[in-house]
Amino acid sequence: MSNTGKKLGLALIVLWTALPVLPSAAVFKSSPKALVDQAWQIVQRNYVDRTFNQQDWRKVRSQYLQQTYTTQESAYRAISTMLDSLGDSYTRFLTPQALKELTQNISGEFVGVGLTVSLDAKTREWIVEKAFSESPAAIAGLQPQDVIVSINDRPTPSIDPSKAAPYLVGPVGSKLVVQVRRGQALLKYELVREPINLNPLTYEAIAGQTGKIGYIRLPVFTTKSAQAMQNALKALESQQAVGYLLDLRGNPGGVLDSGIAIARMWLAQGTIVLVQERDLPRATLRATNQALTTRPLVVLVDQASASASEVLAAALQDNKRAILVGTTTFGKGLVQSFEPLDDNAGILVTVAKYFTPSGKNIHKVGITPDIEAEAPAQSPGQSPGQSPTQDLKDSQYQAGLKALEQLLARSPKKKLPQ
Repeated sequence: MSNTGKKLGLALIVLWTALPVLPSAAVFKSSPKALVDQAWQIVQRNYVDRTFNQQDWRKVRSQYLQQTYTTQESAYRAISTMLDSLGDSYTRFLTPQALKELTQNISGEFVGVGLTVSLDAKTREWIVEKAFSESPAAIAGLQPQDVIVSINDRPTPSIDPSKAAPYLVGPVGSKLVVQVRRGQALLKYELVREPINLNPLTYEAIAGQTGKIGYIRLPVFTTKSAQAMQNALKALESQQAVGYLLDLRGNPGGVLDSGIAIARMWLAQGTIVLVQERDLPRATLRATNQALTTRPLVVLVDQASASASEVLAAALQDNKRAILVGTTTFGKGLVQSFEPLDDNAGILVTVAKYFTPSGKNIHKVGITPDIEAEAPAQSPGQSPGQSPTQDLKDSQYQAGLKALEQLLARSPKKKLPQ
C-alpha cells in the first residue's frame, strides 16, 4: 500500500475467548431503554476497574434511564455515549453489522470475492492490494495495483470507506460487477461471492549463511492462527530450517488464546503472561512443555505490533527465547471480552489487565526491542501477504536476519531431522 493510502478494514483487539457464531435468525429484541440498561449492567459486572475510571457509574445509570428512547438507533447512540464516558477506547458498542464484521475477521472466514484494497488518498479510488489464492477475484484475473473504478456501477470515490464492507462481502452466490483500470485499459469483471477461508499466515524457507532460515509472517491472530503456525513450523522443520525469523510487524492483535497457544509452540517452559481480572488473584499462564522447535529465533516488531502480538513478543523476550528487533511496540495491556445484547448487538468490555512474565505493565508504554532498527519507508506489516525477503531496503528485516545469523554462529550445532 502506498504511503498515502488508507487501509479499508477492521483492526482487531485482544479477546479472552473467541466470539460466538451469530445466529441466523432474529433474536428477542428488548425495548430501547432495556438495551441501555443491559449495557450498563454488563459494565457494572465485568469492568476491570472498580472505580470505573473515577466515574460514578450508578449516577450514570440514573442519568441514562431517565431519558426517553423511541427507537433502537436512539438506544445505540446512548449506549455509545455512555461507554465513551469511561474514557476507555477499548470498551465500545458494536452494532449487529459491526459485530458480524468483527466475528468474520477473528474467525478468519467470510463470504466475499477475496480482495483486500487500499484507498488512494487523492483520487479516493480503491486500489487492489491482493486477491487471495483461489478466490473469485484471483480466478477472474484481478491483480495488485488494479484501480477499482466502480462496483455495481457505483463509482468507488462516492463510497464512504467506513461503509465499504457491504460492497465486498455478501450472501453466498450474490454477484458483484467490478470495473477496474489497468494502465490505460478499462476492464469489467463479474464476480460471484463465495466462502473465503482467510489464513493470513505466510511462511517460506530462505537461504542463509549457515543454512535455511524459516521466515514466518503473522499479520493478525485469528482463531485459525495457532493451527496455521503449527503447520508452518512442521513444514519448515521438515525442510531443515536452522533458525527462525518471526515477523509481527503491523500485527494489531486478535484472539488472545491464539497468542498463548503460539507462545507454547516456541517455549518449552516458563511464564507466558500474567492476567489480572477484577477481584481475582493474578493468574499465571505458563508453557506446557510442548515446544515444536528450540532453534534460534528473532522476532520483528514495530509501533503497530499490539495486544496479542505484545503478549507473544514479551513472553519470548522475558524468557530469553528470542531476540526482538525493530521499534518499540504499541503498548496495549488490556484484555476485552465480548458480551451480547438482546438484539444481536453487543459490547466489548475491558475485563482484565495483563503483565509480562517479568511483571511489567506495558500499557501505553510498549515493549522495547533488544535491537533498535528503524522502520523502512514501506513496512510489510502494511501490506497483507507481502514478503520482505527480496526487499533490500527493508532495514528491519535485514537487521533481524543479521541478528539471527549471529545467533546461529554462536549456537552449538544441532542435528537436523532427516
